[in-house]
Amino acid sequence: MLERMFKLKENGTDVKTEVIAGLTTFMTMAYIIFVNPDILSTTGMPFGAVMTATALSAGVTTILAGLIANYPYALASGMGLNAFFAFVVAEQAGWQAALGVVFLSGVVFLILALTGIINVIDAAIPQTIKRAVGVGIGLFIAFIGVKNAGIIQSDAATIVARGDFSARGPLLALIGLMITAVLMARNVKGAILLGILITAVIGIPMGVTHIEGSIIGKPQSLSPIFCKLDIRGALDLGFMTVFSFWFVDVFDTVGTLMGTASRANMLDENGQLPRIKQMMTVDAIGTCLGAILGTSTVTTYVESSAGIAEGGRTGLTAIVVGILFLASLIFAPLAGMIPTEATAPALIIVGVLMMLPVKDIDWSDFTEAFPAFMTIAMMPFTFSISDGISAGFITYAVVKALSGKAKEVHWVVYVLAVISVFHLIPGLF
Repeated sequence: MLERMFKLKENGTDVKTEVIAGLTTFMTMAYIIFVNPDILSTTGMPFGAVMTATALSAGVTTILAGLIANYPYALASGMGLNAFFAFVVAEQAGWQAALGVVFLSGVVFLILALTGIINVIDAAIPQTIKRAVGVGIGLFIAFIGVKNAGIIQSDAATIVARGDFSARGPLLALIGLMITAVLMARNVKGAILLGILITAVIGIPMGVTHIEGSIIGKPQSLSPIFCKLDIRGALDLGFMTVFSFWFVDVFDTVGTLMGTASRANMLDENGQLPRIKQMMTVDAIGTCLGAILGTSTVTTYVESSAGIAEGGRTGLTAIVVGILFLASLIFAPLAGMIPTEATAPALIIVGVLMMLPVKDIDWSDFTEAFPAFMTIAMMPFTFSISDGISAGFITYAVVKALSGKAKEVHWVVYVLAVISVFHLIPGLF
């Protein structure tokens, strides 16, 4: 049955290999079970309910990816957009409106994926902007990580300053950061998850981690956040906010799919990924489902490459990952005991991993370098992903046009640049 469903022999794999690959992928991305509710709970959303939504949306969507697309990719609430959700959009309009933005971005994604228009837009957006957005998000979430850890603190004179490293919280976060960095350097599978758990244990004698009751139990109810989307509030936030969620979700997914598939020799003779439309559709469905359940954008995880490196080639790997996410629902009490100081290092480490595309930007061409820099810098400087994307489109269009390279810019980019101006200066006209 499994052979017929997943075509294991045709893909050069077997059940044992797929199961091991699924376990490996889950270990590398299970940290999201703890980190996502920790971030989203800062908005007032109940931690336990968000954890349930996080695990449930990841489990269901990943299983769908295995069944519909027959690929070994896992999906869960994405890093970066969850921080943008919590610290920018929810701060401005409430978490209900933020869920509405996520849902709308998912609907747009689904329509464009089903119609194939997504391929036209993908071709129009410059590679420089795509790469810079990923790098900028990495800096953005790393900034949030050092802030949550107490490694930096606000300062009236200098805006930010070094935190008090003699305090137990920041000290624990620094210890956790070093532990996780060493695990990553030694290529330990599940390094980020292990880093969180080890740091939390070290926090017990330090008085930062507080153990109360059992580490397993009944999953928390979704009722406080289920179907609480505020669509009207989302629309009031404007086009660029919805676009930013959609943009990051789409191009993060495309980059993950193509990059990992290339390394695993899963592309066809034309350099294309077969059934990419199915994967994009599942990703869009996951985003919509996540918003309904009560979590931020669900997207394809680059950590899927860990399972692919172990030989995972079919949807059976994804189904193993999905089942493990659903099984993790019983660990809600454990997640609630893990302090922010133990999860903050994970944000910093993920920020490091997201810096990789910076090497592929053509820094020798100023018409490419300047828009890339503005995109990257403006995200942490303005504490907003949408502002960084807007800055990137505006500077790319203007600098190219006024440097005699107007024909290098697709008309879609000019349209987005104009929209970005209205986003940054809403009272211009």
